[in-house]
Amino acid sequence: MDRRTFLASSGAIGAAATLGKARSINSAELTIPKRKQPKFSMKFAPHFGMFSNHAGNDPISQLEFAADAGFSAWEDNGMGGRSIEEQSKIAAAMDRLGIDMGVFVLNMGTAWGPSFSRNNQDDREKFLQEARDAVEVAKRVNAKWTTVVLGTREPRIDLSYQTSYAVDMLRQACEILEPSGLTMVLEPLNPRDHPNMLLAEMGHAYEICRAVDSPSCKILDDLYHQQITEGNLIPNIDRAWDEIAYFQIGDNPGRKEPTTGEINFLNVFKHIRDKGFTGIMGMEHGLSVGGKEGETKLIEAYRACDPAN
Repeated sequence: MDRRTFLASSGAIGAAATLGKARSINSAELTIPKRKQPKFSMKFAPHFGMFSNHAGNDPISQLEFAADAGFSAWEDNGMGGRSIEEQSKIAAAMDRLGIDMGVFVLNMGTAWGPSFSRNNQDDREKFLQEARDAVEVAKRVNAKWTTVVLGTREPRIDLSYQTSYAVDMLRQACEILEPSGLTMVLEPLNPRDHPNMLLAEMGHAYEICRAVDSPSCKILDDLYHQQITEGNLIPNIDRAWDEIAYFQIGDNPGRKEPTTGEINFLNVFKHIRDKGFTGIMGMEHGLSVGGKEGETKLIEAYRACDPAN
């Protein structure tokens, strides 16, 4: 089933009915969805490659497929590494299709070492330059949020000092980001997949954001990571609510689409919606099934968990 048949137009269904005298119509044909599906009630954001079996490898075709399937947001961790020409083309397509840009990663170069933990001037300057570069990327692609990972812990320094060093660096970055309206969202990562990270727990992220005290420094609550690290998804959402600006999705175990693991995403999504969240929900996960079948299953899973249904 290719892109056009998967998101078949209502006209195609009508044409099939006209041919009813020549041949019978099976039930599968009658349940083919219309070409353009209703938008999801929340801004679920796929990423490039998620629909490549239906839409091919062209980024614009993937955006068009997602829009037809009902998605109104998108994220691309590697947007900062794309050429200015490609960034501009993607931004123009998203604007045409009514798709909002979600996160891209700000600090590819400082995310995985002890960059925030040791009060090192070279680390600081590199991160601040990444912040300046991110502002320019955000302008080109109409982005409001950018992911920051706080790197690993320094084993010879007490955690309280490391936290203070990170706060100082983030405050300086906010001086760069605030005038542009760009918000960095700090992502806690689970210790099973990413051991020894400075930031793993929601409470620690909340503490840091409160200390930085800037609209340009908030929390990215990745539900997959937090289910592994500490569970208590809804209570932690409530406690950290004032500092959460962005969510990402992935079921556990497996980091696949909703309905494949232990998280009750329908209830979690309803809770987030009922608290008034209108921002982006990044689909930061893989697919449980390969090929076109898996992409179809992915869309069906989000329809099943959409709190408007």
